[in-house]
Amino acid sequence: MLETDFTALFLTVKLAIITSVLLLIICFPIAWLLSNYTGRLKPYFEAVIALPLVLPPTLLGFYLLVAFSPNTLLGEFWQSLTGHQLAFSFSGIVLGSLIYSLPFVMQPLLVGFNQVNSQYNNAAIALGFSATKRFFYLLIPLLKSTILSAFSLGFAHTLGEFGLVLMIGGNIPGETQVVSIALYDHVEALNYQAAHELSLILFAISFACLVLLFKFNRASLGFRGSNAAS
Repeated sequence: MLETDFTALFLTVKLAIITSVLLLIICFPIAWLLSNYTGRLKPYFEAVIALPLVLPPTLLGFYLLVAFSPNTLLGEFWQSLTGHQLAFSFSGIVLGSLIYSLPFVMQPLLVGFNQVNSQYNNAAIALGFSATKRFFYLLIPLLKSTILSAFSLGFAHTLGEFGLVLMIGGNIPGETQVVSIALYDHVEALNYQAAHELSLILFAISFACLVLLFKFNRASLGFRGSNAAS
């Protein structure tokens, strides 16, 4: 493998970890609120969250590229804050990945919150637990497998990003060139040996993520089954 391939691999894993961690922090309280919300606007909120699932990555990337432009409020604010433009930067592809991978982390959390047995919540209320204590000492332990599943799914999905990253980040080695783009470059240059090596590494990482995902899902289903039996 070339040195640029190792750099692209490191950058991809870094992007996936940062995106997945930030999405858990963002999505967990939102999923908790949304699972308890029964108003008429709930389908609209759910549709907005799921929208990246049906939008072409290039379409989403195009509008994010426009939004990241230094001529927009967001782009101007970011440039004044950091001294660097948001488009064609690592920060830009992180922000784009947060939006693109949002439903892959949010949906498992929503399902988990909806399936948590209410008797635990009612028992905690009877014992005088505040909402904050119930959140940290009841929901998080009960949803541990769900949280790990959401993280694994977000991580695996971010690993395979191509069109969105290419649109908003370009192809800058060491800055925005992720594995999928490096792989595309090898194929374009007819360097199939390097393409095979990079593909096998990405395949192995993705397979490991899916094994962990299904393992956590089985643990989560086992917990829900024991609750149903009781």
